[in-house]
Amino acid sequence: MNTLLTLNPLKLQTTHTSHIYRKPTYSYTPTSCKLSSKDTTTKNKVVVPGSAPSLSEQDNGPTPPPPPKLPPKKNTFVKRFSKKVLSALANLPLALGEMFTIAGLMALGTAIDQGEAPEYYFQKFPEDNPVFGFFTWRWILTLGFDHMFSSPIFLGTLILLAASLMACTYTTQIPMVKVARRWSFLQSANTIRKMEFSDSLPKASLQDLGVVLSGAGYEVFLKGPSLYAFKGMAGRFAPIGVHLALLLIMGGGTYTATGSFRGSVTVPQGLNFVMGDVLGPNGFLSTPTEAFNTEVHVNRFYMDYYDSGEVSQFHTDLSLFDIDGKEVMRKTISVNDPLRYEGVTIYQTDWSISALQVLKDGEGPFNLAVAPLTVNGDKKLYGSFLPIGNTDSTNVKGISMLLRDLQSVVLYDQDGKFVGVRRPNSKLPIEIDGTKIEIVDAIGSSGLDMKTDPGVPIVYAGFGALMLTTCISYLSHTQIWALQDGTTVVVGGKTNRAKVEFPEEMNRVLDRVPEINEPSDALCG
Repeated sequence: MNTLLTLNPLKLQTTHTSHIYRKPTYSYTPTSCKLSSKDTTTKNKVVVPGSAPSLSEQDNGPTPPPPPKLPPKKNTFVKRFSKKVLSALANLPLALGEMFTIAGLMALGTAIDQGEAPEYYFQKFPEDNPVFGFFTWRWILTLGFDHMFSSPIFLGTLILLAASLMACTYTTQIPMVKVARRWSFLQSANTIRKMEFSDSLPKASLQDLGVVLSGAGYEVFLKGPSLYAFKGMAGRFAPIGVHLALLLIMGGGTYTATGSFRGSVTVPQGLNFVMGDVLGPNGFLSTPTEAFNTEVHVNRFYMDYYDSGEVSQFHTDLSLFDIDGKEVMRKTISVNDPLRYEGVTIYQTDWSISALQVLKDGEGPFNLAVAPLTVNGDKKLYGSFLPIGNTDSTNVKGISMLLRDLQSVVLYDQDGKFVGVRRPNSKLPIEIDGTKIEIVDAIGSSGLDMKTDPGVPIVYAGFGALMLTTCISYLSHTQIWALQDGTTVVVGGKTNRAKVEFPEEMNRVLDRVPEINEPSDALCG
């Protein structure tokens, strides 16, 4: 509110420009002169007739003492220290260094097998043959690189990056938005002409320009001879949204790393297990749920094969039972088609062969244990043995059986000579060393991986927000100022993006402003 000061010989009045019916009036009676002394020196002050003395020189007693100096506020140091910390955290090179460090740790966590037993790292990274001449199992186990994504180094770097993002948002992005939201009216035509785009409209009206800008999607504000307009404010908010989205992603990933459960199990067909017996905590935030009491039953395990005989896909028919024994879910899972139940995900990851069912001379069936055999390469091979004769002898002999999958069984006699091949459930017996053998079935085992990911919804929300705010950030924030100078309107503007398209857009807008026609001086006759 503007205040006008009016002086007269007897009164000092303060008149406000707003509509106030009663104006406060202060009256003073001037004196001819006034003497003031201090120590031994006397100064004469003359009051000019017709003027009012200053308020401090009124004849109303001794001059009051100056107000005492207030002690410095106790939180001044805290504020200064906070500003320095925020400024250091918001430093761009620091944030880039944090991001590259996180990327390097993630690459290292991908190269190093995670969650293995210490003996695995003893063999994989021995001290007598260190990787790069220095990297051994001691580095991995000491720094927690065997569980990289929940290690203190990785989580600490994530927290530091999150602090940098929040500091940048607080010290840079939010103030920029506050500045952009202010309505600023310019009163100087020269200032407007110095902008990155400027033009003059002779014989134009500021109100007409405002109508045209409003139709072009601008928010328009008028104040006297000045105009201010803007559009694309969402583009100013987008960087804040990007930072919040990154914080959501990092927070969700950290929650998964410190609050999840993991476990693996190989279950023969026909058997079952309880989820809680397999799942183990991953971090200090891991909390079991009611779903951990669920029992999982393997109804059936089977495979699909290529024409060449190689395994193409394997499936497991699973049933889930609650604590009361009621089936709550049933699904056949396969690779890349998991089962999800109340936050627990069961993946089909592997397979094995657990037993062979055979008939021996028409008796049985007998369940023979099957063991994996070590072979070169990644091919699987399993073997079983059916003893014949005196089983108490120290030199037991019998029939050997080899399996590559569930399709067929290769049989060998007591001397290790090849005898034949039989398919399970073919009902074709084969006689070996006087013993008739029939392969009834090959029982497979399903290799299952189980985990909980409590932070996955947060990560998905973060990525969705990141995509949305990234697209919004490409919107241009455009500002336009105009000033009515007589019959001429001086227009100027700027934008943070689309520098090339902005002049073309402005020219199209200004071309639509109507020209004011001067009144004709012709006489009517």
